[in-house]
Amino acid sequence: MEFFRIRRDIPFMRHALILNSISIITFLAAVFFLFHRGLHLSVEFTGGTVMEVAYSQPADLEKVRSTVTGLGYQDVQVQNFGTARDVMIRLPAQKGVSSAQQSDRVLGALKADPATADATLRRVEFVGPQVGEELATDGLKALAMVVIGIMVYLAFRFEWKFAVSTVLANLHDVVIILGFFAFFQWEFSLAVLAAVLAVLGYSVNESVVIFDRVRETFRRQRKMDTEAAINHAITSTISRTIITHGSTQLMVLSMFFFGGATLHYFALALTIGILFGIYSSCFVAAAIAMWLGVKREDLVKPVAKKDAATDPADPNSGAQV
Repeated sequence: MEFFRIRRDIPFMRHALILNSISIITFLAAVFFLFHRGLHLSVEFTGGTVMEVAYSQPADLEKVRSTVTGLGYQDVQVQNFGTARDVMIRLPAQKGVSSAQQSDRVLGALKADPATADATLRRVEFVGPQVGEELATDGLKALAMVVIGIMVYLAFRFEWKFAVSTVLANLHDVVIILGFFAFFQWEFSLAVLAAVLAVLGYSVNESVVIFDRVRETFRRQRKMDTEAAINHAITSTISRTIITHGSTQLMVLSMFFFGGATLHYFALALTIGILFGIYSSCFVAAAIAMWLGVKREDLVKPVAKKDAATDPADPNSGAQV
């Protein structure tokens, strides 16, 4: 399905050097903020108190969140746990304050508010920083495994030059997402980490579509050079890109605006990742593959011609004069 079809190829690769210069500047800025400011890690990574509170009726999460925030907690996670009547509250650790003291203070504030007075404490646990360190380590391992899997898949599916260019483009997307979170000091939680991993797969899908069209172009247009083939591949997939990414972005924006605080940063990370994923697949990955010297022979294997002198299908083969 196509909304439109562009008859004349757009010379995207003509501006590849300028666009990738901007990408390098953005990438370096993201790295700078990651090292200078660092990520604002959530309770899952830093440790804190986890409370499970039950209500007789479906809980008003916004009211619970505002009540807990009113106690001076800035990084509070409030979400349903199991049913709409069960609420999980994650509180950051405070020096000199135990988990029992934190839970008593929060439960007292909830009971003091008529809108949340029927709160019943079910469970209190302390999540130590050691658990958070393990989560961070496991997250990095998951990220590394995804990158390795992408390289192996693309190397078998296409060619090693495409594998290298796609991985560089995907790391470009990941670092820029993390740079946004470091610059604005948005909370980085397990949900955001899941969004980052989802963006990796999403960006790879776009790169595979473009590279597959490049290979198809090489097969059909034998006289077309690499730059022209890449321009044709990107131009011919624009309609598909708009349909796919537009519909996905609508769903993500619905989570962003109507999903509440629990899905806010998850949807925000996906939004940034989708936008930069389109850009990196069309310009960064394609341009790097072009600069690495990918050519028609890398993707389309030449058909070996049979020797007429030894071809058994030829009745005249092997005939002597």
